[in-house]
Amino acid sequence: MDLIKKLEWIREFLEKNNLSAFLFTSPSNIFYLTRFKSSNAFIIITREKNFFLTDARYFEKAKEELKNWKVILIENDNLSFLKKFISELKVETLGFEKDGITYEFKEKLKIKKVKTKGFSKILKDLRIIKDEEELKLLKEGIKKTDKVYKYVIDLLKNKKAFTLTELKLRSFLISKIFELGGEGESFPAIIASGKNSAIPHWQSSNNKIQINAPLLIDMGMIWKGYCTDFTRTLYLGKPTSEFKKIYEIVKTAWYKGFEKVKRGILASEIDKAVRDYFKTKEVDTFFFHATGHGIGVEVHELPRIYYQKIDDKKRKNDNPVIEDGMVFTIEPGLYFPNKFGIRLENIVFVENGKGEIYSEIDLELKILD
Repeated sequence: MDLIKKLEWIREFLEKNNLSAFLFTSPSNIFYLTRFKSSNAFIIITREKNFFLTDARYFEKAKEELKNWKVILIENDNLSFLKKFISELKVETLGFEKDGITYEFKEKLKIKKVKTKGFSKILKDLRIIKDEEELKLLKEGIKKTDKVYKYVIDLLKNKKAFTLTELKLRSFLISKIFELGGEGESFPAIIASGKNSAIPHWQSSNNKIQINAPLLIDMGMIWKGYCTDFTRTLYLGKPTSEFKKIYEIVKTAWYKGFEKVKRGILASEIDKAVRDYFKTKEVDTFFFHATGHGIGVEVHELPRIYYQKIDDKKRKNDNPVIEDGMVFTIEPGLYFPNKFGIRLENIVFVENGKGEIYSEIDLELKILD
C-alpha cells in the first residue's frame, strides 16, 4: 500500500472516530509511514495535512527525503513543543497510541481545550498485509540471512571453531550481517550449545561451544528497515538416536503447520496442527511457546500463530483469517530440560492462497563431525 492510500485510511479512521488529528509516537509506525529512521520523531496527521516532527539531528535529511510531509523542526524539549504545535493546529480531539507512550507522557501531554482519545494497534489492519515493496525487502533480507548462516556453518567446519564461546560465535554472526549490508540484528541472536538449547530464549553466554552436542542458532537481521527471523538446530559430532528421533518429530511438525497455510483459514489452525501432531507423539508438554508470529518492521507483529479457545469477539481481533500478503514465522520446538532442545524456523509468505518459503537452507539435520 503506497503512502497516499495509507493516509486515506488514516483520515477515514479520523472521521469514523470523530478525531481532529492523530499523534503517532511509536518508532515502528513512524518508520512504516515514512521509511525514515529517527530516534526522536513524531507524526501528526490532520484531516488535511501530514506533519513529521524531528530534531536538528535529522531535520535537513528529513526535509530532503520526505517530499509528501511538512517537516517541522522540534525546538526546546519534545513535550513543550508538541503541546504548543498541537494547540496552534486548533485540534479539538486528538487520537494517540496508548500502547506507544508512557503514562507519564500521556499525563504531561494534557493540552487546554484539547480532548484526547487513546487507541491500541492503530495500524494493525494495514501492517498485517505487506505491500509489494515490503515483500521484496523481506525476501532480500532472507537471502542475506541465508548467507550469514552459511558463513557460520563454514566457520564451524573448522575444528578450531570449537574453542569459541557462544558469544564469540554471535559476534562473528553480527560481523557478517554488517559485511552484507545489514543494519544489525533484528533481536539478540540466540547461540545455545548443549543443554542450553533446552531453554527457548537462552541468552548467548561465555560458555564454550561443545563437541558431541547440539547447537541451536536463532538469528535475524535488519535489512532496509525490515526484520528476518531464522532458526536451525545442528549437531556437532555424532548425534544420539534419541536426538535424531526428536529432530524428525520437530521437522515433521514444521511441515504439518506449513500444510495448513491456506487463504481463508484461521491463523490459529497452524499452531493447532503442530500441537495435535506433538500430542500424537506424546511430546506436546515439551512445547512451550507459540508456533509463530508475524514479521515486518518489527520482529514480532501480527498475526500471532497460536491456538486457544476464545469467544467470537476476541477470535476476530486476535485470531485473524489468513490472507495473501501476510508474512509470519513457523517455528515449532521441543525442549527437554538439562538435555537438549530443537527448534526449526522459516519465514512463510502467503501468496496465491498458499504458503511459500524463500530460505534456501533446508530443514534436514546438519551434522558436523
